[in-house]
Amino acid sequence: MPAAFTNRSTRGTIRTFFRSPLFDVIQFTALILVFGLLVLRSGATTGYNWQWYRIPQYLFTLDQSGFTAGPLLTGLGITVKISGISLLFSLAIGLTTAFFRLSRSFVARCLATIYLETSRNTPLLIQIFFIYFVLGPTLGFNRFFSAVLALSIFEGAYTSEIFRSGIQSVPQGQIEAARSLGLSTYYTYRHIVLPQAIRTILPPLTSQAISLVKDSALVSTIAIYDLTMQAQFLVAETYLTFEIWFTVAAIYLAMTLFLSVVVGFMEKRLKLP
Repeated sequence: MPAAFTNRSTRGTIRTFFRSPLFDVIQFTALILVFGLLVLRSGATTGYNWQWYRIPQYLFTLDQSGFTAGPLLTGLGITVKISGISLLFSLAIGLTTAFFRLSRSFVARCLATIYLETSRNTPLLIQIFFIYFVLGPTLGFNRFFSAVLALSIFEGAYTSEIFRSGIQSVPQGQIEAARSLGLSTYYTYRHIVLPQAIRTILPPLTSQAISLVKDSALVSTIAIYDLTMQAQFLVAETYLTFEIWFTVAAIYLAMTLFLSVVVGFMEKRLKLP
């Protein structure tokens, strides 16, 4: 076998390995090990008494009565529920706002612009307080609905721009061809525009969904016992500051990684042949 062919084959194998998911797993594992060593070294230097053995009871307990979720898993359930509902609402708000921005109606464009500029240029925390403390007593919003509404409105503003850029990336000639075939605007967007736009906007939508999951930690400010609020309560009760917050960070990391894997699978399924 020629040496040149062998060298090309070896280089191809190495290149394939560096692009494979196995290499990503190795990198992530190495990062976790380095981080763990740094934590242990800092604990030894500062004299902090690590008590990781106490953490599992705050996640779950197994006894004769069966599996019982601890405070952290209970809070995680609330976080997942709030994030999931807010994500669905933010997608609906974002798509509607994108259509308003692309509309020929001056009123629709003005409404969409006012909403976008107001939502994107004010902090999420202020929006949560305004909806809960100002609109809540007037309109009868409870804590959970106020949190979902604030997250949906805030994230929907960013999602709308992602949808708009994806729609505008579809060649105008395809839209004109659909209209020449007699398709209505609804069917043009449903069968021609949106299926192609989805392939373009999935990566930025994933980033926005991850931001939503992390931003959901702010709902603890209105006394919703999500993952962050449960962690604050446990820290005040047990003084296990570093152990609990590191555990909460790992849980958030696991959620966002799972979301990235799911969307990556969807991207492969939607990829053009």
